[in-house]
Amino acid sequence: MFEKFTRKLSGPQLIARGFLLIILIGTVLLMLPVSAKSGECTPFLSALFTATSATCVTGLIVVDTFSHWSTFGQIIIITLIQIGGLGFISIGATASILLGKKIGLKERGLIQESFNVIEIRGMVRLTKQAIVGTLLFELIGAIILSACFIPRMGIGRGIYYGIFHSISAFCNAGFDLMGRYEPFSSLTGYYDHPVVMITIMLLVLIGGLGFIVWADIRAHKWHFKKYALHTKIVLSATGILLFGGALLFFLMENNRLFADMTVTGKILSSLFCSVTPRTAGFNTIDVAALSEGSKLLTILLMFIGGAPGSTAGGIKVTTIVVLLVCLKSNLTRTVGADIFGRRLENDALHKASAVFCTNLILCIIGVLFICGTQNFNGTDTMLEVFSAMGTVGMTAGLTTQLNTASRIVIILLMYLGRVGSLSFAMSFTDKKKIAHVLQPAEKINIG
Repeated sequence: MFEKFTRKLSGPQLIARGFLLIILIGTVLLMLPVSAKSGECTPFLSALFTATSATCVTGLIVVDTFSHWSTFGQIIIITLIQIGGLGFISIGATASILLGKKIGLKERGLIQESFNVIEIRGMVRLTKQAIVGTLLFELIGAIILSACFIPRMGIGRGIYYGIFHSISAFCNAGFDLMGRYEPFSSLTGYYDHPVVMITIMLLVLIGGLGFIVWADIRAHKWHFKKYALHTKIVLSATGILLFGGALLFFLMENNRLFADMTVTGKILSSLFCSVTPRTAGFNTIDVAALSEGSKLLTILLMFIGGAPGSTAGGIKVTTIVVLLVCLKSNLTRTVGADIFGRRLENDALHKASAVFCTNLILCIIGVLFICGTQNFNGTDTMLEVFSAMGTVGMTAGLTTQLNTASRIVIILLMYLGRVGSLSFAMSFTDKKKIAHVLQPAEKINIG
């Protein structure tokens, strides 16, 4: 079945159409009366928005997850999140492995495309490690969170909430059920709870590192010098963004939004503000109340995102590192772009430039369109659009105020952000024959 479905489609085409199919199925299920607590059919656009946000592990919502959706609807949402986080290709391949079916070269290529890895060898092993690792981390997270929730919610509800939020955090989705206490409140009630906050942050960070990095760490333990260049870049960039971002948030909000917090609350909130824009989408403070500087920093972190081949979105940390290394090389007039004793290939720069420009252009178009149709604050609109494109889920409160046209724009940006803007473009051009003819070269002025 897996082989028949993939035979006629290229990798980018299958990924783009597969995610679209899952979104449509999720939309139909969420429109059913049984999915809503009211027992009535949810409007198509609201169901589509929610299904897209869940499948693309974004977290933007137009209706409160707890207040609007029944237990059945919430299970549909968390299932879409799990499929979207792991990738349906991985789940399909795992099903084939469990059924004893052979994974051929075509399927291995699709897994390679889904995980965004360079080499095709070891795809079956990587898939097994990704599935087992995901379930293990989510289980550990669910146990810890359940232990924290049970005293307040009771055994049954506490366990359910622990499982839901563990999956949502690991998949960097940002969906929550805390509307039980206050609609759209996210994790604001736990901002100074060390165990809950640290567990959520670790799940987000581990999910955002990527399956390739896991495999490298598992193989070489804590011997940093033995890691592949990809792993070194991801870990170094993640550390800099995490602690550098936390320090900046602390400095900008210490005497403002964090003024009435305890020292523990300030530290946890600063770290959480730095972690969650990596495409997690949870929030422990009122995002709309952040200073302009903190909002711009949040937008920057959302645009960068996590690591390739992970549950995170954004242009990825490797993309921004490649661009910065090449910038340094040009400014210092050195031959080759070197990092950690290795030289980056020209193809890496070309792809990084394409990803950066494509995502930035789409975000600018989205901001201009929404600002042109609705009278929103510019910074808040940027935060909303970059949140959708980076599959983050953070908002300054604009999501529920979007009109029909703006909602459609956000839906498209969430879809493109998860599938990958380049992958989506390649799904239309992958089989087209392009004549490899070089045109005459001519110099132009730059800068």
